[in-house]
Amino acid sequence: MSAWVLPDHIADVLPSEARHIEELRRELLDTARGYGYELVMPPLLEHLESLLTGTGEALDLQTFKLVDQLSGRMLGLRADTTPQVARIDAHLLNRQGVTRLCYCGPVLHTRPDRPHATREPLQFGAEIYGHAGLEADLEALLLVLDCLKATKVDPLTVDMADARIVRSLLSGTGVAGERLAQVHAALATKDATELSALTRDFPKPAREALLALIGLYGDAKVLAEAGRVLPATPLVRQALEHLQWLSRHVDGARIRFDLADLRGYAYYSGVRFGIYTPGASDALVRGGRYDEVGAVFGRNRPAVGFSLDVRELVGVAARRQLKAAIRAPWLDTGADAAELRSAIAALRRGGETVVCVLPGHESEVDEFHCDRELARDAAGGWAVRAL
Repeated sequence: MSAWVLPDHIADVLPSEARHIEELRRELLDTARGYGYELVMPPLLEHLESLLTGTGEALDLQTFKLVDQLSGRMLGLRADTTPQVARIDAHLLNRQGVTRLCYCGPVLHTRPDRPHATREPLQFGAEIYGHAGLEADLEALLLVLDCLKATKVDPLTVDMADARIVRSLLSGTGVAGERLAQVHAALATKDATELSALTRDFPKPAREALLALIGLYGDAKVLAEAGRVLPATPLVRQALEHLQWLSRHVDGARIRFDLADLRGYAYYSGVRFGIYTPGASDALVRGGRYDEVGAVFGRNRPAVGFSLDVRELVGVAARRQLKAAIRAPWLDTGADAAELRSAIAALRRGGETVVCVLPGHESEVDEFHCDRELARDAAGGWAVRAL
């Protein structure tokens, strides 16, 4: 095997794709800044106990681990940035009011989280802390939809669910541990046979409601059906009301509901959503409310947010036209060279890309598709003309 072969699901990003990724990254961060979100840059590496505090077994299995040569302690390479941002909010900023934070940086996964996925996503996300009302949930949804519009991703479908529904249905069953995980998995895959076997000794109302949950997916009619067939507990009633309110206030996307969708169930505490678009193998964006995320850091305050992989976004976002550049000759000595360099510097300060052709390379392929050149004009000065 060649020494230059990269690990599975790890790849170099070449110029054309890297340029597109960087353009999208800037648009995403600019859109978040327009909503008042402040950029933070958590470290890629942390002590393992800090990095995995409160995140559960799933993130532990996704985290690369190594030994710190300075302290001898175990370190982890982050697999998700949200817990780090919660730590920043709780311990470093410690503000009393609303805090809006965004980030964009690489994360590493021990295994790809879906077929053909990279193990090195470039994770962009935004979090809003300190407001328990639905206004924060709505703001997160509107922000991510504006981010996708800015990157020219269309059409969009928002799938909505609420972690409180299943939590309420399971509250009197006493199920925990591995069996609880199996119940969640059967709900997520809509495996009625497996779910029926797992819940055979549950109280009848809980068992029937969980089995009914599998069929509760589709358009707005799902909420009315859920109100009819699910127990009218305070949590279920509140969850359905919140889903209905949010769906009425979201424009620019098709709204669907899947009340059995529990991906991220250990993370979310209320409304959760996934955003889909043609060409993406799974949800392009995942987000929702996770009020307990800061509890392990000693500050359990409301939190809503979302994240996406910018590298995956490149595959479904509209391609941009490469900004045309200006070709310039190379002069290395004399008064003409000083005058030429001054002209080139002025163009670059004005935002133009100027590519100097090095000696002996005049006939090479133009990577930047130069449509103009800097050349002598009739008066002996330097001027830009079309090619």
